[in-house]
Amino acid sequence: MYIPFDQMPAESRVWIYQSSRLLSGQEVALLEKGLRDLCDKWAAHGWPLHASYRVADNLFVILSVNETMTGASGCSIDSSVNALKLIQKQLGVDFFDRSLVAFATTEGVKQYPLTELKSLFQNQILSASSVAFNNLVSTKGEWERSWKTSVADSWLSRYLPKSTVAG
Repeated sequence: MYIPFDQMPAESRVWIYQSSRLLSGQEVALLEKGLRDLCDKWAAHGWPLHASYRVADNLFVILSVNETMTGASGCSIDSSVNALKLIQKQLGVDFFDRSLVAFATTEGVKQYPLTELKSLFQNQILSASSVAFNNLVSTKGEWERSWKTSVADSWLSRYLPKSTVAG
């Protein structure tokens, strides 16, 4: 059962998926239609889930379930993954590639391969104060408070040059 994202309580569970590339406006419209269909039909053991979604920055899918109403089960989570896999096939993107890390820049959101991060920090293209997206947040409240965070305050700090971390 679809609930507008803004009406989801802070304790609602979230899953964040990052596209392998920025989506066009037309692609976002197709994605939102698929996500709305998922939320309208999403259930756990026959019980409708109070679910929502948000597409952010033409790159991120944030799915949410109010588990105080009905908890998501392994099967229901699998069904959402399968729905996203169908949508990604239609759009020609990958929502499950964890090798790209997104950063907020003055030009918008930019993605870098994980394998290049150490070099990007060493060459000062990125820094401890760069804003990264923490796609590991687990509730809507965490998403609101700390989805966008500095590199220094995230798991990405391990890629910072040692002199930066010590200073």
